[in-house]
Amino acid sequence: MRALAIDTTNNVLGIAILEANKVIGEYITNLKKNHSVRAMPAIEQLLKECDLTPKDLDKIVVATGPGSYTGVRIGVSIAKTMAWSLNIPIVGVSSLEALAANGKFFNGVISPLFDARRGQVYTGLYRYSEDNLVTIEEDCNLLLTEWLEKLKETGEQVLFLGNDVSIHNELIKEILAEKAVIGSMTLHNPRPSELGMIGMKKIATDVHSLVPNYIRLAEAEAKWLEQQK
Repeated sequence: MRALAIDTTNNVLGIAILEANKVIGEYITNLKKNHSVRAMPAIEQLLKECDLTPKDLDKIVVATGPGSYTGVRIGVSIAKTMAWSLNIPIVGVSSLEALAANGKFFNGVISPLFDARRGQVYTGLYRYSEDNLVTIEEDCNLLLTEWLEKLKETGEQVLFLGNDVSIHNELIKEILAEKAVIGSMTLHNPRPSELGMIGMKKIATDVHSLVPNYIRLAEAEAKWLEQQK
């Protein structure tokens, strides 16, 4: 089976092609550039480099969020269009779960983290058990202080992953002290190959029912709904 993995949920643009248990191509950038302009050319170039065409693909795996609202929509739209036009299965994977996969050699719990502004974060809690990534706490959006106090109660070491962790380093260390482990620089970019490996194990979703997982409404949408009450 050949799978194409797509992640445009944050500044990182990630594309990977997997064949069975092998990664045959991977493209990653971490730039503040428009994914709507760059994602399809990156997919086309990677397929070309791997001597493949879209018709050679058997599955599409896409990061469905949380993350940038626009970024999430771009990736999901591309993935659904390709899956529908090629008539192949599609799988959605949490972008936090894909990031947590970078912590596979950590002996403790893993907290992938995206900044959500105003002291809030998107996060979840994971751990590896016999080479399988297990979800302990579902992805959520909450105040970082609340999350850190909750982690403190577990008494476990926590690995923090994500390019936004640096924004909150001081607070994380203040509350968790030696229980906090900040991932190394090379672990903070979500890997599309890890996304693809997770997705290859998951059951496919109907292409029309796969939707982004924003976790929370955009501020404009929330205000509009409030005005309708």
